[in-house]
Amino acid sequence: RRTTHYLFIVVVAVNSTLLTINSGDYIFYTDWAWTSFVVFSIAQSTMLVVGAIYYMLFTGVPGTATYYATIMTIYTWVAKGAWFALGYPYDFIAVPVWIPSAMLLDLSYWATRRNKHAAILIGGSLVGLSLPLFNMINLLTIRDPLEMAFKYPRPTLPPYMTPIEPQVGKSYNSPVALGAGAGAVLSVPIAALGAKLNTWTYRW
Repeated sequence: RRTTHYLFIVVVAVNSTLLTINSGDYIFYTDWAWTSFVVFSIAQSTMLVVGAIYYMLFTGVPGTATYYATIMTIYTWVAKGAWFALGYPYDFIAVPVWIPSAMLLDLSYWATRRNKHAAILIGGSLVGLSLPLFNMINLLTIRDPLEMAFKYPRPTLPPYMTPIEPQVGKSYNSPVALGAGAGAVLSVPIAALGAKLNTWTYRW
């Protein structure tokens, strides 16, 4: 029965990766990370938290959220390798950083002795606050994603999604702060939704 649970998580985490990728960007977030980092941050934090908290509460085991995020990360690295094998540069795709935020969600659940409400409030807030920070650090370690986007346009990229120069500073000065603030607020109700899904589904 427990094996079935974890196999189920693997299957859904792979599919969630596809949803997360598309919610944040066309393919991962390399093209638009600088241009719309706030939108990316909100989309990624909410998509991560809804699946991670659902499966963490589904199994009742602290660590399941990190397990879930790890599967997503591995799957994304496999896709990155596939693009690289096709002849694209290594920096063509930047893999989002999900694992540390999922670890904070697990930690909030474990530290409060499996308190579901604490996981929603504290864990949801921590995911929303931390994910933009970890991903901006990740972006700073690679070559300019926008340069890659212009140099190697996506094969099926529609015209309206042609990468544009970022306008950071005109309407706000810190995309990390704005993404973290909005992500923290929105991740809590989305975490609550993920928790609520457990009462709508069959449990073994």
